[in-house]
Amino acid sequence: MRAGKRLLIAAAFALGLGLAAFTVQAGDHGPHWGYEGDHGPDHWGHMAADFKACSEGKTQSPIDLSNATPEALSEIKFDYKASKLNVVNNGHTVQVNYDGGSSVEVDGSEYKLVQFHFHTPSEHTVDGKSYGNEMHLVHKNDKGQLAVVGVLIDKGAENAAYKAIWSNLPEVANDKKSADVDINAALLLPEEKSYFTYAGSLTTPPCSESVKWIVLKSPIQMSDGQIEAIQKIMHKNNRPVQKMHDRKLKVSK
Repeated sequence: MRAGKRLLIAAAFALGLGLAAFTVQAGDHGPHWGYEGDHGPDHWGHMAADFKACSEGKTQSPIDLSNATPEALSEIKFDYKASKLNVVNNGHTVQVNYDGGSSVEVDGSEYKLVQFHFHTPSEHTVDGKSYGNEMHLVHKNDKGQLAVVGVLIDKGAENAAYKAIWSNLPEVANDKKSADVDINAALLLPEEKSYFTYAGSLTTPPCSESVKWIVLKSPIQMSDGQIEAIQKIMHKNNRPVQKMHDRKLKVSK
């Protein structure tokens, strides 16, 4: 087998592991990782061979969104449809699994929305500023490549678009909740869609790289009570910002 082909297979396998990491349940077999002490981010890379990228990777996420280069970037085309509400607390985050049929178009490629989940406080920072929460919408294309849209969440007015989700937050690890209501991820986004973009990774083990990151510049607002509802369940589930190394951070003009 040629070296190039072996590299492609290895990359696809790593991304497959990465997508599994987003949906794995806390009770599944594998190293026990978390956000504090001996199980925290500083130790992830040494817990298993599959987690090596967490400590050795050069394109890790999240990052501080600063010193971005303005460019005439293509518009992100969101094509989100309604989905039945299915929420799971997997022990690491509160995650909403999304019905098929929704997608984004990035640089001419379609990525299908798989799920979205929350981190508290935010994982990405902007010029050193942290936000109350951050939502990650995880997409996958037909080649198995991932694109994640990040939405920063600031304290402000109550956000009615999240009411159905917040009324069905599972408070215990491995608990699931569903409701006979429709949600539409399009309503969860800010109106302004300008964005930062860079080459990064999953922010949880195995920290697989080759993830296309799109972080919307404009935060949305939630009330103190809405932000605290996630904090009460997850406490603190954000990975610290990582080094940029030789990467380029772009921002749409």
